[in-house]
Amino acid sequence: MDPIEEFKKERAKDMELMSKDKELSQKSIEWMIHAEKYKYTYNYSWLGRPIIKYPNDIVLQQEIIWEFKPDLIIETGIAHGGSIILSASMLELLRGDGLVVGVDIDIRKHNRDEIEKHPLFKRIKLIEGSSTSDHVMDQIRKIAQNKKRIMVFLDSLHTHDHVLDEMKCYSPFVSVGSYLVVSDTFIEFFPEGHYSNRPWDRGDNPYTAVQEFLSENDGFEIDTKKESKLLITEGISGWLKRIK
Repeated sequence: MDPIEEFKKERAKDMELMSKDKELSQKSIEWMIHAEKYKYTYNYSWLGRPIIKYPNDIVLQQEIIWEFKPDLIIETGIAHGGSIILSASMLELLRGDGLVVGVDIDIRKHNRDEIEKHPLFKRIKLIEGSSTSDHVMDQIRKIAQNKKRIMVFLDSLHTHDHVLDEMKCYSPFVSVGSYLVVSDTFIEFFPEGHYSNRPWDRGDNPYTAVQEFLSENDGFEIDTKKESKLLITEGISGWLKRIK
């Protein structure tokens, strides 16, 4: 057997076995809950900008961008800008005219300043406003009209209703074979009341929005092969692949 194919086959077998290890999955969630005490996901940066993600999710974001090679990536929720810089860096490696559109209801000046002076800002367009507003959606449609390969990451307000609205608004842009990635679905698996200072909780979060969306839309499915290898991820059942 070709050594490259042999490696891929062996890796796939190990990942399949790992995905069936319920004890390991539970330990991973327990680890996430414990690490959250120290805001673990705040520990990392991408090319100088804080990226509030688990390292596993950062690597998988890189993988799906490299595999699909989008010419437009839409991200809701900008924060410090690390994720849009990650996406822009991948598009820069892919060359072409790829663009990242970052949408946020409040782009704080100190973050905007750092993003705008970044060497990869040439690949980025910032839009300030509610991600589901007519004003923002009109701009998104205009940008997307000449793009052929589109990927979407949703990471803004984490309430069920808002995430579901985002999924309905942005899913039509996602190309077949590409991804609609919904962040922070792990909230559903944390103790009730863990986010007592936030408007989301168990039963009202991105995970519940994903479940409702999938019950009404057969054009997407959870990419279990991608997700199951992560174990530690903010996107439990949130890596959605468009299949038709």
